[in-house]
Amino acid sequence: MERSKMAEAESLETAAEHERILREIESTDTACIGPTLRSVYDGEEHGRFMEKLETRIRNHDREIEKMCNFHYQGFVDSITELLKVRGEAQKLKNQVTDTNRKLQHEGKELVIAMEELKQCRLQQRNISATVDKLMLCLPVLEMYSKLRDQMKTKRHYPALKTLEHLEHTYLPQVSHYRFCKVMVDNIPKLREEIKDVSMSDLKDFLESIRKHSDKIGETAMKQAQQQRNLDNIVLQQPRIGSKRKSKKDAYTIFDTEMESTSPKSEQDSGILDVEDEEDDEEVPGAQDLVDFSPVYRCLHIYSVLGARETFENYYRKQRRKQARLVLQPPSNMHETLDGYRKYFNQIVGFFVVEDHILHTTQGLVNRAYIDELWEMALSKTIAALRTHSSYCSDPNLVLDLKNLIVLFADTLQVYGFPVNQLFDMLLEIRDQYSETLLKKWAGIFRNILDSDNYSPIPVTSEEMYKKVVGQFPFQDTELEKQPFPKKFPFSEFVPKVYNQIKEFIYACLKFSEDLHLSSTEVDDMIRKSTNLLLTRTLSNSLQNVIKRKNIGLTELVQIIINTTHLEKSCKYLEEFITNITNVLPETVHTTKLYGTTTFKDARHAAEEEIYTNLNQKIDQFLQLADYDWMTGDLDNKASDYLVDLIAFLRSTFAVFTHLPGKVAQTACMSACKHLATSLMQLLLEAEVRQLTLGALQQFNLDVRECEQFARSGPVPGFQEDTLQLAFIDLRQLLDLFIQWDWSTYLADYGQPNCKYLRVNPVTALTLLEKMKDTSRKNNMFAQFRKNERDKQKLIDTVAKQLRGLISSHHS
Repeated sequence: MERSKMAEAESLETAAEHERILREIESTDTACIGPTLRSVYDGEEHGRFMEKLETRIRNHDREIEKMCNFHYQGFVDSITELLKVRGEAQKLKNQVTDTNRKLQHEGKELVIAMEELKQCRLQQRNISATVDKLMLCLPVLEMYSKLRDQMKTKRHYPALKTLEHLEHTYLPQVSHYRFCKVMVDNIPKLREEIKDVSMSDLKDFLESIRKHSDKIGETAMKQAQQQRNLDNIVLQQPRIGSKRKSKKDAYTIFDTEMESTSPKSEQDSGILDVEDEEDDEEVPGAQDLVDFSPVYRCLHIYSVLGARETFENYYRKQRRKQARLVLQPPSNMHETLDGYRKYFNQIVGFFVVEDHILHTTQGLVNRAYIDELWEMALSKTIAALRTHSSYCSDPNLVLDLKNLIVLFADTLQVYGFPVNQLFDMLLEIRDQYSETLLKKWAGIFRNILDSDNYSPIPVTSEEMYKKVVGQFPFQDTELEKQPFPKKFPFSEFVPKVYNQIKEFIYACLKFSEDLHLSSTEVDDMIRKSTNLLLTRTLSNSLQNVIKRKNIGLTELVQIIINTTHLEKSCKYLEEFITNITNVLPETVHTTKLYGTTTFKDARHAAEEEIYTNLNQKIDQFLQLADYDWMTGDLDNKASDYLVDLIAFLRSTFAVFTHLPGKVAQTACMSACKHLATSLMQLLLEAEVRQLTLGALQQFNLDVRECEQFARSGPVPGFQEDTLQLAFIDLRQLLDLFIQWDWSTYLADYGQPNCKYLRVNPVTALTLLEKMKDTSRKNNMFAQFRKNERDKQKLIDTVAKQLRGLISSHHS
């Protein structure tokens, strides 16, 4: 029962579910029936549901059939009306078709116009869209075109700025266009192109300043020269302030007003406009010669590109190379001043440009870099100048070189470069200059001394007299009172030498100008150089003249007179130096002139040469002596050669009237002594082995002639028989032999008042031996005569006694 109840309950639930599904199928849209049918197929009562469904279908078919049967007449009527409507509809269709055809025919033009209007509207819309796009792209294209134009005109820094705006502002707005992508890809290339072109411009700039360094330096040195001339003019007038040009004034060589170098615009980037320099027309500035804009542009471009350090290193490296080239002097620089000038101009031009770069850029070069270059330049320049100046033998070239070095140093000092070493080197060149001056003046003195006639200067008028006195400080009251024509005691070389000494002092003074030396230093330099001129150059020139082989006694006498007057003029030279240096001679450490010593030495040398010359002349006359030492005859007159010799001495000593008394007396005494000595040597020479008493008496006549000359007083100033004492040795020797006064000689020998005090026993023995040999050979039979035998014994006895005196004297 329970099972049958459960089956009955399940069949009721299934029937209710199927009924619900059927209602849902009937009421649900066909598109959504799928899930409902799926629930049927998912269940287990599919067959029963199909039966239910068939039953429901049959029921609906019966209802439809009933409904159709009920409305059949109405349906027929509707069909009939529908057929009528179809006919009317066909008519209406024909009318509509005809109307449409007419309308189409009539509206064909309108359709065409509408199509055209449609196309126009489409084109207008496209154009509007295109214009909008173009308006968006146009600034990009304009900026790109501007970029190209700037690069074409080499305005690279503005081009770089344009490139930045293009990249960061304009291109992002149109980045989806293909041409923009091409531009974006080209931006790094453009930057590299700008970088390369700017570097190329920098290389051209470096080449330009290398070529123009000479002109820049010349301009700067001209400016310094003008400023120095102006300072010299101002120094002569009362003024307040410094005479030295300020550093700021120095930069007027290059720019009157430099604007800020910050890269805000084209001009701010450091480009210099030459036309702005209208004030400096007399001496153009460096910007008139070199366009500095490339280096400024390149610096800013590399700074913007983040490669400033690379640029600075490259610039400094290249400039160091150029500095080494500039500091390499040409091998023939010493030959002309232009060689030195070009060398200095290049150095000045180099450092003026670097100084300009230092003050118009921010950090491209710094003071340490400039100082390093200057130290190198200073050492190389000084070494080059030392080497090349040593080749200079022309004092004018050395002086011009000194002035050029001073201008070179002053020019660079204006720009803040230390130049003390250059002035120290000028002191070295000063010594060389003194040497070249001494060599030059040696030639001048040589020419003066060679061309002089060594005769007193004759004057025939007051004008000529004043001219000579104006050239040489000479005062002689007695000479002034004498009527014209008259003669100065000295020859022409005295005023010429005096004036040349003054010219030498002027030349020394010229070198000391602008060396920033004190008056004491200048005075000391001039005095030392003048002392060298006097003690070495002039002294050597005088000595050479005095030692010449063909120099005559007249010339030697005149040299003594001339040096005497030059010696007196030394005090005027002292005054001359004092006047030009304003240093009193009483100042401590003031060097004194050694002119007095120089002229004294020259005079002494001339005196010695006179003595030597006189002696040589005497020797020449004595060479003409032709004594017959074996003669027994007596001429009762002096030898001819001796008479001529005495006449020569008389005429010679007559010329000595203008010499100082002691010089003439010394010369006369020296000549007489040399004559007496030579005659003694002639008598005692080894070649004369024999002589007779007759020859000795002839020789005595010649000695008497000499004594007569001595007594005549050829030179005034000797006391009594002083000059005769030169012949005292000969006189006593001859008197001893001629008078045969041996007993007196032997008895009084060694006593202070001995009659034959000047007779040396050796000399007497030598002469006695010659007479002894003669007596033996000429009197072969003398031994057979008693008198002759006695005389021979006497000679032997005297000779023996003389030997005894000699041996006792030596012991």
